Amino acid sequence: MAMCRSALILPVDFRLVPSHFLRRGTIRTCCLHCYSFIEQCPSFISRDSISAALQTRPRLKSLRRCGNPIPLAMATKAECEEAGRTMRAMVLESPKTPLKSVRMNIPEPAEGHVRVRVSACAVCRTDLHVVDGDLDKPKLPIIPGHEIVGVVDKVGKGVDSNLFSIGKRVGIPWLGRTCGKCTYCLEGAENLCDDPAFTGYQIDGGYAEYAVAHAAYCFPLPEIYSDIEVAPLLCAGLIGYRSLRKTGFKPGLDKKKRIGIYGFGAAAHIIAQVAIHEGHQIYAFTRAGDKEAQAFALRLGAIWAGDSMSLPPHELDAAILFAPVGLLVPAALKAVRKGGIVVAGGIHMSQIPAFPYSILWGERQVVSVANLTRQDALEFLELAPKACVKTETVVFPLDKANEALASLREGRLEGAAVLVP
Repeated sequence: MAMCRSALILPVDFRLVPSHFLRRGTIRTCCLHCYSFIEQCPSFISRDSISAALQTRPRLKSLRRCGNPIPLAMATKAECEEAGRTMRAMVLESPKTPLKSVRMNIPEPAEGHVRVRVSACAVCRTDLHVVDGDLDKPKLPIIPGHEIVGVVDKVGKGVDSNLFSIGKRVGIPWLGRTCGKCTYCLEGAENLCDDPAFTGYQIDGGYAEYAVAHAAYCFPLPEIYSDIEVAPLLCAGLIGYRSLRKTGFKPGLDKKKRIGIYGFGAAAHIIAQVAIHEGHQIYAFTRAGDKEAQAFALRLGAIWAGDSMSLPPHELDAAILFAPVGLLVPAALKAVRKGGIVVAGGIHMSQIPAFPYSILWGERQVVSVANLTRQDALEFLELAPKACVKTETVVFPLDKANEALASLREGRLEGAAVLVP
């Protein structure tokens, strides 16, 4: 088999190197036959500029400008050509089965769409519901993941190149498409659209090296955050933000409100920081005996933390439920004052048990949060840096997606899991 004339790659941070150069953590090779792909790579350096390249991300305009490059190994032309056309992805073939690592063709962006080279994708509890079969209408097979961060590497027809230039960093959230015609869309409630499509559910998501999304549903990201740091903001942050606003509490209130958060994971740790920034008090509820999660909540500024079935020391003005446990609805109703509100922030919840009317009486309310709007995203992504939101993350390589999901399922995460191709 023909060999490449020149196999060049550099020993830099693996996160900066396109994944087809890597094999089990060892840098692979590329060559002149892959030139079109090399041109997009920010990680090639020469022997004389290793230290500089470790601090910067230069782009090569011509491979021949790379003086005295470093040969590491030889790859076949067929290997390089195949790697340049395909990508790795973690795929769900049927519910309640582990994701499979597959190599598949890199998707092409349709009209109005952009293709993104994924640099990070956070793991959401909704992904777990899709994998575990709790949500019953996924496209199968499906690539999960809807907290996607990456850079645009190709645009479809009709996309404004000023907004989505090659190399621009964008985020791709859960809401992937709406019809724009139904009553809800026309009334500004696109999160309730009658004919939507969701990323990682009906549209292939970010557990892959590339993802395609409708440009109108992608967002610029605050520069203050790294790719890993910003990924959890794209669902945990957005749903948390919508849940907080559903309480009716907004910035500038004269009186501090007592807000209980049930299930102190990815969404809770983000929105607790926003609520505290806005002057509210946070009461954190965790699994019984989960002292680590309770300590985590207290470190973030909660004034009390305890078991989810216990009553707080003061009546709450509102409670937000992120844990998908129906038993928590009556527990939260008992904890809120008359006129208080309980917000169910998840997409799925186990059966809610019967409870006495007396704990609902007194004009207490129970409301749910469904999806998000693009306006939610614009507002929250502007607010997060102002509120000095910091995300706690646990990084997993892409091929360890099943381990990340298991950690989430078993409550072993402090913060959010993030997959990195």
